Amino acid sequence: MIMDDPTSAEPSGALAGLRVLDLTQVMSGPYCTMILADLGADVIKVESPNGGDQTRRSWGVAVKGTDSRAFLALNRNKRSVTLDLKSAGGLSRFRRLAATADIVIENFRPGVTKRLGIDYPELSRDHPELIYASISGFGQTGPYASRPGYDLIVQAMTGVMSITGEPGGEPVKSGLPIADLGAGLFAAVGVLAAVNDRHRTGRGQYLETSLYEAALAMSVWESTEFWATGEAPAALGSANRMSAPYQALPTSDGYVTIGANNEKLWAGLCRVIDRTDLITDPRFSDNTRRMTHRAELIEILAERFRTRSTEVWVDALLAAGVPAGPIRNYSDVLDHDQHVRARGMISTVDHPVEGPIRVLGTPLKLARTPAGVWRPPPLLGEHNAELLDESPADSERAG
Repeated sequence: MIMDDPTSAEPSGALAGLRVLDLTQVMSGPYCTMILADLGADVIKVESPNGGDQTRRSWGVAVKGTDSRAFLALNRNKRSVTLDLKSAGGLSRFRRLAATADIVIENFRPGVTKRLGIDYPELSRDHPELIYASISGFGQTGPYASRPGYDLIVQAMTGVMSITGEPGGEPVKSGLPIADLGAGLFAAVGVLAAVNDRHRTGRGQYLETSLYEAALAMSVWESTEFWATGEAPAALGSANRMSAPYQALPTSDGYVTIGANNEKLWAGLCRVIDRTDLITDPRFSDNTRRMTHRAELIEILAERFRTRSTEVWVDALLAAGVPAGPIRNYSDVLDHDQHVRARGMISTVDHPVEGPIRVLGTPLKLARTPAGVWRPPPLLGEHNAELLDESPADSERAG
């Protein structure tokens, strides 16, 4: 949450009082646990003493210290301890820590936690209130379960890449890692559902999700189209497979996106571009016909939109109540968009090595128990002494 004293380490958000042991790394798991941490949970990142989370060293760019910006982007509001889970001492320390936890989250390959002796059956034997979440590439069961799970591979295998990009073009992945981020989001929802169930029953439970299922679950329009027509959906560029016109169109100096996806908005668009004849044109008289004749429609609209600048068209369309917007890059968004700052979507946090760093804010706006950024991403093993009950000297060799 956003706190009056930004140096305070005591959360008071909606999930304050919940302790989460975070055994995850890279993206899907850390994104899940960051959401929980933003909401006030005490998230303890359990890392290997031999380098920690893979993203600390091998992903993205490091600036001042050795931790990459990829790691810093996903691990705010957490504390870090180092434990060698393959050693008897590290395993013993982990079990003691797990006994104090409400939730354990891991994203190892299926079977790894069982081999380590830290799977749900083992940890819940004496701790039935424990909630345990697993995130994997393809799920804990099924013919793909043992495969390594990467966002790119999952986007390819779930059909996402087949509908991304321009019609007839080369395969293109989504610009955002939707399988990774989606799995993290679904896992966070599942954990919160299990917390609510524990309030009612007093018992924890095991839950799991995967990158594969997350990407497939978000294919709502595509699955509907396939089941309705029997034909596999194809790439449409920026167009929408359920309505038209709903896409980007070229202007004299760039592109404008328009969302004229009902009859009122379609008529408004036609008036703005001074083509009211299109309203009664039998090819475009309703959404079904506009989709059938989409190629002709877009050619007509593009010819008109190329006559003016993006800014002129956006202003005219918005004035008429037609949804529209420019296509921006991340420099435009993060450095110049006042709405981003007004909505608190950029935060600054003081890191002990990097100094002030900027991170994205939280999209969750809770009125009474606000979420936000209150602690910098941790150094590797930074909290060994306070969490493992060790002296500072011992903390350097925890595990």
